[in-house]
Amino acid sequence: DKASTELAFEDAATYRDQIAAMRQIQAQQVIEAGNGNIDVLGFAMEGSDACMHVLYIRHGRILGSRSFYPRSPLALSGSELLSEFIPQHYLKANLAAEIPKEIAIATGLEEQAVLEQALQAAAGRKVAINDVSRGTRRKWIELATRTAEQNLTSKLAAASNIHQRYVQLQSTLGLDELPERLECFDISHSSGEATVASCVVFNREGPLKSDYRRFNIENITPGDDYAAMEQALRRRYKRLQSGEGSLPDILFIDGGKGQLRIAEDVLGELGVVGVTLVGIAKGSSRKPGLETLLLTTDNGEREILPEPNGLLLIQQIRDEAHRFAITGHRQRRDKKRHTSRLEGIAGVGPKRRRELLRFFGGVGEVEKASVADLMRVPSINRKVAETIYSTLHNG
Repeated sequence: DKASTELAFEDAATYRDQIAAMRQIQAQQVIEAGNGNIDVLGFAMEGSDACMHVLYIRHGRILGSRSFYPRSPLALSGSELLSEFIPQHYLKANLAAEIPKEIAIATGLEEQAVLEQALQAAAGRKVAINDVSRGTRRKWIELATRTAEQNLTSKLAAASNIHQRYVQLQSTLGLDELPERLECFDISHSSGEATVASCVVFNREGPLKSDYRRFNIENITPGDDYAAMEQALRRRYKRLQSGEGSLPDILFIDGGKGQLRIAEDVLGELGVVGVTLVGIAKGSSRKPGLETLLLTTDNGEREILPEPNGLLLIQQIRDEAHRFAITGHRQRRDKKRHTSRLEGIAGVGPKRRRELLRFFGGVGEVEKASVADLMRVPSINRKVAETIYSTLHNG
C-alpha cells in the first residue's frame, strides 16, 4: 500500500524479494550473533543521492529495518558517507539508549576509533564498529546493501515520475513556472457530526506530512460544507498571512464551483495573492479518473480536462486530503461518542470524568470495570460507583 501511495507501484515486488531474502538468512542463522544487539549498515549512492539501510539485529534475529536518505551537496565516498551518517544518526540526544553494542559495516573508516569513543561516551558502555568480510554478518551486510540499492533506485524513479507529473500539471494549468508547493483541502463528517477539515501539502518530492493540518470545525449549521470550508481556509491562511509557514503555488479544493468561490472570497478578504485556485469537480458519473478541473481566471471559472499524468498527481493529493480528513473525523466522532457515555451520570462532573479516564485509560475500560474497580479511583465512593455502573450497564 505504501509503495502505491508514493507512486512506486513496482516496489511491491522489490519488497517481496527483500522479505524472502530476510527469511532465507534467518533460517541459516546459528549462534554467531549470540544475544548481542547489532545494527548492520548497507548503503548505495548515485551522485549526491544516497540510501543508508539499517538492519536491526536483536538476539541473533532480524527484528526490523529502515532506510534513510542523507543528502550531501557533494558526492561522497562510501567510507565518508558512513563516517557522516553514524554520528548524525546515533548521537542524537534522545537516542543514546538505542545505540547497539555493535555496528557492522562493509568497509573500514578513517576515524573508526574516534567514532567508537564518541558512541561509547554517549551510551555509557562499550560499543564496537566492525568491518566484516565473512559469516552471517557479511550476509546481513549484503542484504542491507541490496536493499539500499533497490530503495534508492525506486526513490529516484519515483522522483522522476513525480517531476513529470508536475511538468504535465504546469502545462495543463498554463502556468509560467513549475509549481513547487501544492495544498489541498477536504471536508469530512457524518450527517454533520464531528466535522473535520484537512489540509495536505505536497512538494516536488511528494507528500510533506510535517505541514499537514486538521481543523475541528465549530459553530456552523451541521452539514454546511461551504461554511466548513470557509472556516478552515480562514484559519489556515490567517496564520500564513502572519508569517507562519509558506503559501502554496496551487490550492486545490475538493469540490465544485460553490466551494471554489468560497476559497476565492476568503483569499481575497485576507489579501492573499499569487495562489492559483483549482477546484476538483467530480464528473457526471462521479467515477475516479473522470474529474474536471475548475481553474479560476479573471473571467470566472474555466473547466479543464487534465492530461493523464497531471491527473494522477491531482488524484493523489485529493485522495490524501480525503484520507486525512476522514481519519480525523472518525477520531473526533469516536472520542465525542465515547466521552458522552460518561456525561449526564449523576454525581460525575468534568473532574470525575477526567479522573476516571486517566485511571482506566479510556471509556471502554470504564465500562468493563466492576463497582469495586470503580471505587479504586480516589474521588469515587461506593454510591457514585454504583451509579456509574448502573448507568453504563442498564442504560
